[in-house]
Amino acid sequence: MNFSALLHLMVMLVQLWPCSPSALNSSIQNTVQSFTAAQRVKRGWLWEPIFVTEEQISRDPVYIGQVKSDLDKQDGNLEYILTGEGAGSIFVIDEYNGKIYVTQKLDREKKAFHILRAQAINRSTQLPVEPESEFIIKVRDINDNAPQFLDGPYVATVPEMSPEGTSVTQVTATDGDDPSFGNSARLLYSLVQGQPYFSVEPKTGVIRMAAQIDRETKDQYLVIIQAKDMVGQPGALSATATVTINLSDINDNPPKFPQRLYHMRVSEDAPVGTTVGKVFAEDSDIGNNAAMDYFIEGDSSDVFDIITNNETQEGIILLKKRVDYESKRRYSIHVKAVNRYINESFLIEGPFEDTTIVKINVEDADEPPVFTSENYVMELLEGAESGSLVGVVTARDPDDDESPVRYSIVHSTHLKRLFNINEHNGTIITTEPLDREIASWHNITVTATETRNPEKISEANVYIQVLDVNEDAPEFPKNYDTFVCENAVSGQLIQSISAVDKDDSQEGHHFHFSLAEEATNGSHFIVKDNQDNTAGIFTEKSGFRRKEQVFFYLPILIQDNGTPPLTSTNTLTVTICSCDTEVNTFYCQYEAFMYSLGLSTEALVAVLACILIFLVFFLAIVTIRQQKKKKSPFSEKMEEFRENIVSYDDEGGGEEDTEAFDISALRTRTVMRTHKPRKKVVSEIQSLYRQSLQVGPDSAIFRQFISEKLEEANTDPRVPPYDSLQTYAFEGTGSLAGSLSSLGSNTSDMDQSYDYLADWGPHFKQLAGMYTSQRSVGD
Repeated sequence: MNFSALLHLMVMLVQLWPCSPSALNSSIQNTVQSFTAAQRVKRGWLWEPIFVTEEQISRDPVYIGQVKSDLDKQDGNLEYILTGEGAGSIFVIDEYNGKIYVTQKLDREKKAFHILRAQAINRSTQLPVEPESEFIIKVRDINDNAPQFLDGPYVATVPEMSPEGTSVTQVTATDGDDPSFGNSARLLYSLVQGQPYFSVEPKTGVIRMAAQIDRETKDQYLVIIQAKDMVGQPGALSATATVTINLSDINDNPPKFPQRLYHMRVSEDAPVGTTVGKVFAEDSDIGNNAAMDYFIEGDSSDVFDIITNNETQEGIILLKKRVDYESKRRYSIHVKAVNRYINESFLIEGPFEDTTIVKINVEDADEPPVFTSENYVMELLEGAESGSLVGVVTARDPDDDESPVRYSIVHSTHLKRLFNINEHNGTIITTEPLDREIASWHNITVTATETRNPEKISEANVYIQVLDVNEDAPEFPKNYDTFVCENAVSGQLIQSISAVDKDDSQEGHHFHFSLAEEATNGSHFIVKDNQDNTAGIFTEKSGFRRKEQVFFYLPILIQDNGTPPLTSTNTLTVTICSCDTEVNTFYCQYEAFMYSLGLSTEALVAVLACILIFLVFFLAIVTIRQQKKKKSPFSEKMEEFRENIVSYDDEGGGEEDTEAFDISALRTRTVMRTHKPRKKVVSEIQSLYRQSLQVGPDSAIFRQFISEKLEEANTDPRVPPYDSLQTYAFEGTGSLAGSLSSLGSNTSDMDQSYDYLADWGPHFKQLAGMYTSQRSVGD
């Protein structure tokens, strides 16, 4: 602690002490005087900066420096004490003279300095002579760390043919030594491998191009860079790094055809689009720089075409137009290959294109006949008689042998054959007269086949136009409903008319309208031609009387402009209406209808009233009948019948099973058969039974009885269905019951006793119960 700081502290304490102003001033003066006297005594620590060299190895402690008080008289009265980082272990101090020693090997890269504190005390009083003071021991660096390339291995890419001095990449090495002391961490870069194409900047490690390199010669280089510390001086440590430098491609090479002449062949029957051959221009570049387009130069570009295969960069020559061996047997075309992407900086070295010659020979083939035209258009007047000449088609064999040709017409199975062709000369004639109004055009297909090789067939389309002959007279396009009021004035337009004609006209239709001569006098109407294929009907007098005449029939003549002109007479019916100003079409039609029937309005009303009354009466009768039909069709015996029905859920088991069907489930009210009142069954059966005993089962009476019972069972909804009826006649001599038939009984059902059924056993228990209950109910 210095004296100026202590003086300042003492002054502050005096100021804070509570006392009078006079006493305070006196104290301050005494304190200042005493410190002033003490400040005059000069004492303190005496030492210089202490350094220790790293990596020192010694058996004995190595002296590195000394701390000393200026009050030390070297009489051994002072004791020096060392505390702090490594005190007592790494660093020791001589307590008598303050010399400091290092006992261990130090590594600056692990710890560059150590902070310690020194104190001097009086051995007699054990009081500090010098205040505790802090000092630093620095570890002095030596070159014990070699440079390192931490980012390796390095890979760089540079375009080929880059100019000298182009930066490729930068490598950086690090050194663990102290860059602030000596040259141990000062690095110097040099090129071990890579001359003469690359160079490196010694201080920055930037690799640059030293010469222009062609990728097509070599596309990858391995460069070795060395980094040395101590600026490359002797004893320096070094490290190396490998840099892989790839050359990227640029378009610096034009395409080249390996052949100056190509030979190819194509058959004359090859269709359009056939591949004739392929050419290929080599390019030393890669990727898009090797992409190219092919072109055909000269007049042959209309016969052949060429496209580029973008994957293989081949030029594919295609047939653009059919070739003919007889017309031209050899073609010579020039094919040019041009780079698609051109580097303008290399244009001074020449154009990036090349040209070759392709000779194509046409091979002869057996071709089908060739028509003089692919499509023929012919004309024929309608109505021409059968066998009339329509036209002639011509085809020939283009081969040198000129095989004869046979003609035919491709007939559709669903179309009528209207034309024939001469198979030798191609003359087309009609088989029957043609009507233009049915079809104005006919399209047929004509084939030509070589007689020597029937497989060679060609086709041509023939379009036949049926020319119109003026054979249809014009007529009204519709039936006109023309009405006129009784008070119509003279010159009033009552109808506009037009005409249609089924015939065609080359110059367009033009119709002329006029009134027939027999109606010009006394018709009370005139026809005015508008000269635009329409005409107007006008009244010629004022006032009409409907009671005198309701209908006027005007014969109108319509003439066309055909050759020869045709005229037709069309009747226009004019109806007189009892109106004042405007014509009510519906009312006029109603009056005309009544007039045609000869009925007045009052008579029509009476007829309609009668019809209405009849309909009401008819509907009332139908309603009453429907209500009667809604009543149940079953008689009062239904309840009694239902009491004798046994319900069950299983299937029938024969004649012993009386619980075969639930009758109620078989009844439906939606489908009811017509009910016929049953006859008195007992008396009828007894009568027919007596007759059957006499006539036998083959007689007509017996068959009639069976038929009537069958019909009754089928039509009566109140009886069980036929498949549940059980008929008991004669069971044979082995039956204990004997015959169950009641045909031989002269008594009624009520007179018979069925108590014996209870003795027949459990099989007849249900039957005995039914007849016993019926007897008790009857009693």
